[in-house]
Amino acid sequence: MDKLTILVGVIALSASLAHSKVYADLEQLDLAKESYDFVIAGGGIGGSTVASRLSENTRFNVLLIEAGPNNEGITDIAVPAFFRNINSTYSWGHVTTPQTGLNNRTLPFNQARVLGGSSSHNGMVYTRALFPYFLRNEKLVPPPGGRDATGQYDPQFHGHSGPTSVSLPWGGPTDFDLLAMKNAEQSREIQFNLDVNSGKPSGLVWIQATIGNGERCSAAVGMLGGGVRERPNLTVLLNTQATRVLRSTESAQLDVRTVEVRSVATGKMATVTAKKELIVSGGAFETPHLLLNSGIGDKEELESVQVKSIHHLPDVGKGLSDHLAFQPLGWSANDVVRPVDNASAFEEWQTNRTGPLTEAVGHQVLFARIPPDAPLFQEHFDPAAGPNSPHIEISFRHAGPRVTGFVALLTPKSRGTVKLASNNPLDKPLVDLGYLTHPFDILAFKEGIRIAKRWFEGPAYEGYITGFLGPDPDVLPKDEFENAFRERVTKYGVLDPDLRVQGVKGLRVVDASAIDGRSSREDEDLEEDDDEEDEGGQDQDVKA
Repeated sequence: MDKLTILVGVIALSASLAHSKVYADLEQLDLAKESYDFVIAGGGIGGSTVASRLSENTRFNVLLIEAGPNNEGITDIAVPAFFRNINSTYSWGHVTTPQTGLNNRTLPFNQARVLGGSSSHNGMVYTRALFPYFLRNEKLVPPPGGRDATGQYDPQFHGHSGPTSVSLPWGGPTDFDLLAMKNAEQSREIQFNLDVNSGKPSGLVWIQATIGNGERCSAAVGMLGGGVRERPNLTVLLNTQATRVLRSTESAQLDVRTVEVRSVATGKMATVTAKKELIVSGGAFETPHLLLNSGIGDKEELESVQVKSIHHLPDVGKGLSDHLAFQPLGWSANDVVRPVDNASAFEEWQTNRTGPLTEAVGHQVLFARIPPDAPLFQEHFDPAAGPNSPHIEISFRHAGPRVTGFVALLTPKSRGTVKLASNNPLDKPLVDLGYLTHPFDILAFKEGIRIAKRWFEGPAYEGYITGFLGPDPDVLPKDEFENAFRERVTKYGVLDPDLRVQGVKGLRVVDASAIDGRSSREDEDLEEDDDEEDEGGQDQDVKA
């Protein structure tokens, strides 16, 4: 090989690497020399996925902008069991407004501010959406350690070559798991369901999680891993916050393809204009916050905080919905504590990526529908997406002589808002989840608690469960129960059909804010019609 050939090869490689960059700060990006067909503001699940898919086409030059840092090399993010330890560096630090339905309590809301978004700090439980489309996204892998999980899932409902690793728990079945299986065999209300992702999720199911080789498989790992970040037509810009979207041209139709950004470290400001489209993917809070700061929203509300309206779109920031959980219910049990040696468990994880730290939220969970003859349906219509969509999710933890249960409402009717606190884009938005402001929700929670009570009254638990510790909606006076409930509960029409902002050219939204409020985490299976069949998206839904 002659020197000229080597020189040309080095020059070509250098040119490729020059474009194949993950920049840690705005200061490192020379916007004067770069242009992009698509600019994506927000590197969460939606942003990471769209950046990965768009950059598959080598004709497109793609810029992905994320306000938070890189996900790589962060042990608390990688180790599944450490997800509750992830520190505030990787969170926006939102706090709700006082919640009238929760006795005016405010709640911290741990929304991710890191590449991969909520998939980099959530509990990793995998409940996918439309079948068969998600098969392309999924790669079902053996549980950490390689145990045989036959009989705990149905392979026909899973993909095997996608970017997102999905697995069953490392351990099990434990004695507690086997009791649950036996109870499901004898129960007429809640039976064993071989696969939560079959399109009919109700029943006792084994948890599936976005975990591969004992590590979290976030969107940043799955969609931006495997060489994706090395694509010469993809640029990832970290620690850079989108503050406003701006008019790009003075055309008759509002043309918004420009985003104003700010370095988190230095405060440097810049603008980037997409040649084709600007895609907003800031999440259920930050996307409406960005649009409102840009003058896209209810004109009267914007003017009240001195933001100039450029496009009157009253629904922006309205219809916020979240899945709330009641914790904890308690049962006394005939069992002993089995402590985990955390130091040994961490050493095992470091050595071979196996052991108890590869599990985040247990082995099994219950999904249930409220009985159709329940009194609340005489007053309220059923908000579930369809006859196969559960209303209630119940998870359990057992620690010696006590079993605790957590009841989540998947189909709340309460709605909230995201509004501006001021005209400063750096001020956090006013996030009002509207928890328990609709009477249906507390009635539905009561039914969920009754389902949990009936479950542990099953014959399989005779001699193991020795009593219900409450709180019990069938024993306590109504006011006393509801007051205790409100103290113990915790958080667990803007777009067109193609997710483009109505009346605006060049601006699209791709994140949880685009999800219709009627959706639950597990939408109705549509196999009867089209062989198709929700986390799968985030838990917060809001009109962008």
